[in-house]
Amino acid sequence: MTFLSLAAGFVLLFFGGELVVRGAVALARRFDVSPMVIGLTIVGFGTSLPELLVSLNAALNGSPGIAVGNVIGSNLANMMLIMGAAALICPIIVNPRAVRRDGLTMVAVTAVFIIIAVGGSVEAHEGAMMVAALVLYIVISLWRDMRANDAAAQLHREEADEVTGLPEQLWVMIFLVLAGFVAIGFGADLLVDGATVLAKDAGVPEEVIGLTLVAVGTSLPELATSLVAAYRGHSDVCLGNVIGSNIFNLFGILGITAMATPVPIADKIINFDLWVLAGMTLLLIPFLMTGFRVSRAEGTVLLSLYSAYVTCQFWGMSGTYTA
Repeated sequence: MTFLSLAAGFVLLFFGGELVVRGAVALARRFDVSPMVIGLTIVGFGTSLPELLVSLNAALNGSPGIAVGNVIGSNLANMMLIMGAAALICPIIVNPRAVRRDGLTMVAVTAVFIIIAVGGSVEAHEGAMMVAALVLYIVISLWRDMRANDAAAQLHREEADEVTGLPEQLWVMIFLVLAGFVAIGFGADLLVDGATVLAKDAGVPEEVIGLTLVAVGTSLPELATSLVAAYRGHSDVCLGNVIGSNIFNLFGILGITAMATPVPIADKIINFDLWVLAGMTLLLIPFLMTGFRVSRAEGTVLLSLYSAYVTCQFWGMSGTYTA
């Protein structure tokens, strides 16, 4: 029954996220919202919606390990699993001018999050600060993109253009958004319940389940979007999706969750997983600054690193997770 709950949760989160993104993008285009705005806000928020509801649900129901593990694990899955898989399909070649600003923002956001997290918890006022900073970043980005109309603005348009198969009837658009929210809500409940039971039955810390199983499940929308983009030869969109998702996850999802209830950070997340997150983020800097391509061989390395990370979690090399 536990695995059925997990499977149903994954399915509902994936299809719910797809419905929300398609419906919301169609509505935005119906009302002549700029593709650049759609790419930067609607697509980014929509693909991160499963992470938000899962983390919020977990924290409010007394499973903060799943909440924070989901956020950190999703970012690691983005940088290793998703980028690695996309690079196997099509090497990732990016114009550094298109991703430098957002990429450096991701590095700064990760650094600020780590500074907060090493204190042992993310409190409500810190969460509010993170959300406010995210909103400010979006506003400044939109303002600069509309004025400069540069490579970064074009990348955000391309992210919006990747969303295809949009409905034409207004009532269908609204239905898709509402149905997607309902599906994600039920999916989050099923996934958190199943993950909590699985952790208890298997004697595995909730943080491990959050960092691995739950994180991969909630990252499915980003994975699907990135793989389709890579298949179409739009490898720059893949990296753009990863950067945007990582920023939304740390400051948006964890920020909103902390505003609802303080989120404690387990000791071993502080001593191990935060530094894996820091290391992988720093590893991306050369690609962001120089436009150096991520080849298929390097994609294989990223997938191997992710496999090693997951193995460390379940073999206990990262230690016992205690709050």
